[in-house]
Amino acid sequence: MESWLPYTSALVVGLLGGVHCAGMCGGIVGALTFGLPEQDRGRLAAMLPFQLAYNLGRITSYVLAGAIMGGLGMLLAQLMPVQLAQRVLLGVAGLFMILLGLYLGGWWMALGRVEQAGALVWKRLEPLGRRLLPVRSPARALKIGLVWGWLPCGLVYTMLVNAVAAGSALKGAGLMLAFGLGTLPNLLLMGALAGALARLTRSPLVRRIAGGLVMLFGFFTLWRAF
Repeated sequence: MESWLPYTSALVVGLLGGVHCAGMCGGIVGALTFGLPEQDRGRLAAMLPFQLAYNLGRITSYVLAGAIMGGLGMLLAQLMPVQLAQRVLLGVAGLFMILLGLYLGGWWMALGRVEQAGALVWKRLEPLGRRLLPVRSPARALKIGLVWGWLPCGLVYTMLVNAVAAGSALKGAGLMLAFGLGTLPNLLLMGALAGALARLTRSPLVRRIAGGLVMLFGFFTLWRAF
């Protein structure tokens, strides 16, 4: 049972992180939706293949990044006693989860500085995504999703720290897959209900509840570590 806890936590954090996704990715989803052929906009059956392709590409990038970070965690674990390495990595992951909760709840925005650092990478990737517009096929939507997955995001970066703590490339990839699946309902809904969902997730109460729950996951991770 305990072996599934990190994946379950990642899935739930992805769901709770919808309050951040609406602000961070809502504009992208809206732009991509309005970039579809005019006859396809507003028709769920026509939009669904594009939405699924975007998100398949995005989650694939998460899984790749998770495998890289998990492999890095495995290398770090070989440089120190295994038990100590597990405690250190879990401790760092727990602290980042608490920072994420504070960020989602609007109490302390320190994690935003991490996103700003990631913007340096995004500056190099963003022109590539722009060249793929306008979207005319699900195949092109998949390619845009692969680029979109590297967008600077404190939520994603927090989960990548957890992927380091997973201790192997396979487990890191699995953790990011669970997280990506958790974000999927929110981002699929945004394609069809962008306005209503954005209003809901801007609610301070909703953001504080989500932030508080993510902080609980962080404290639980620290408890597991120490």
